[in-house]
Amino acid sequence: MVTVSEAIADELASRTDVVFGVMGNGNAHVVSRLTSRGIRYVSARHEGGALAMADAYYRASGRMAVATTTYGPGFTNTLTALGEATQARVPILFVTGDAPSTGARPVDIDQKKICEAIGVEVVTVTSDAPRGSVRAAWALAQTTRRPVVLAIPYDFATAQAPDEEAETAVRAPLPQEPPAQEIDGLTAALSSARRPLILVGRGAILAEAVATIRAIGDRIGALFATSVMARNAFDSPWDLGIAGGFARARRLELIREADLVVTFGAALNTFQTREGHLFENAADVIAVSLDPPARSGVATHHLAFDARAVAEALLSSLESDASSEKNGWRAELDPQEWRIEALTPDADEGEFGPDGRLDPRRVARVLNEILPAERTIAQDGGHFLGWMPMYASVPDPQGLIMSGTAFQVIGLGFPFGVGAALAQPDRLAVLISGDGGGLMALPDLETFIRVVPRGVVVVFNDAAYGAELHQYASRGLHPEAMLIDEVDFAAIGRSLGAEGVKARAISDLEPLRQWVESGSRGVFVLDVSTSRAVVAAYMAEVVTEAASDEWRAEVTGLPTGASLGAS
Repeated sequence: MVTVSEAIADELASRTDVVFGVMGNGNAHVVSRLTSRGIRYVSARHEGGALAMADAYYRASGRMAVATTTYGPGFTNTLTALGEATQARVPILFVTGDAPSTGARPVDIDQKKICEAIGVEVVTVTSDAPRGSVRAAWALAQTTRRPVVLAIPYDFATAQAPDEEAETAVRAPLPQEPPAQEIDGLTAALSSARRPLILVGRGAILAEAVATIRAIGDRIGALFATSVMARNAFDSPWDLGIAGGFARARRLELIREADLVVTFGAALNTFQTREGHLFENAADVIAVSLDPPARSGVATHHLAFDARAVAEALLSSLESDASSEKNGWRAELDPQEWRIEALTPDADEGEFGPDGRLDPRRVARVLNEILPAERTIAQDGGHFLGWMPMYASVPDPQGLIMSGTAFQVIGLGFPFGVGAALAQPDRLAVLISGDGGGLMALPDLETFIRVVPRGVVVVFNDAAYGAELHQYASRGLHPEAMLIDEVDFAAIGRSLGAEGVKARAISDLEPLRQWVESGSRGVFVLDVSTSRAVVAAYMAEVVTEAASDEWRAEVTGLPTGASLGAS
């Protein structure tokens, strides 16, 4: 005989090889069974970190992971990470305790109602079919590509499970076929466009549609671009790289020249669309995605179908239309231009910014050269998040994992690094954070150092909440609450068993180079004193031209009239 908790754990063990969690009253019996069976259990230091680890694990591997916490405060501590995963469409099975089936106790809250508020579905375990409850929740998460909560009523945790449980086959529905008139319309639009651009996001990768989409672009002579989460999806010289806020100048110019844009599996959020203005010159923007575009008004037409189903039908239609085969836009261009641009420093880029602190663009370039090519970069959210995507490379779409772009979150970086590292154990794990988000996520810096066998933590430390500083202090708001007393994260890392240095000059990165060349075992923490005066291009577009003298003097050290923007 086994208990309900043991039956749940046994079913989980047949589906995953890693569980991220924080143990408490509501999940202790499940966790005990998992660890006794030898399943890898990663003990996070904050419940939100456990959810974030499972999120990053999926983004870096495509394999669904399990997170687990107790009920009540253990559950509510996960809500920010749960919101990020929900809006980013990341499937996670979140196993948590819940109120007894006989009724709530004084310590209980209505967790199901909270889940409803953030768009998360709940499957409540039944004592007569605990394994079936797991199977149903797992299938629901996979089908919807969203987190699902598996709630264990407190009084069921140690109840006896049935000896035999009826096997219930749970099958995901097949993707709905797009209507023929929609495909005909797409075919006509692409065949007649002079400068077509095809953009793919992570949804196209998950749908395994990229090869078909590339064949479409090659047939009509289109240029390609990607979201940041689909970087390097195309193995093509005609790939302009990341669209939106992280695009370099020449590539951005070309994207804006497109007369037709078709997107597959991209959210079309603020970053991808540069505040909604990126495709203003296109006659049509046709979005193929299961969810409507995140930023309203960007797409002129939305096809709510699976990216692969649309791409396969579209390619078949184009192949039957002889007039669709052409060189198109490509005949006018030389892809060597944007390859060279990736290697060219910005006009105002130097070792130091105008305030005497390191220019983060130069730091990112040097890190690109120091760190081995086989790396997985996981990033927290914040002003700094564009430096590595714009100035450093990754091997494939799974090589760049970003938190916060869906839900505008900061503070999930260190646990994101843990999940990404375990998903890609053969690569060097590189966690990029700012100092504000790093302080929020600090409990799981210890987890990163304890768990990750080969990892680098880089903190772009401007001693500020940089996004708020550039958006609001520049408009005259008082900056005191936007500033942070400078913290030495390298010193914190060393106190937890890592190696590390504080960098105030490019030469201070030499110990990291030596660490990499010596075999890079363990964790190295690099705290980089970065300039407040260098504003990321995506941020510069939302910052007003007029910046107060008080802001320049007090915050950046810049003289009146000095440039705020990075080219």
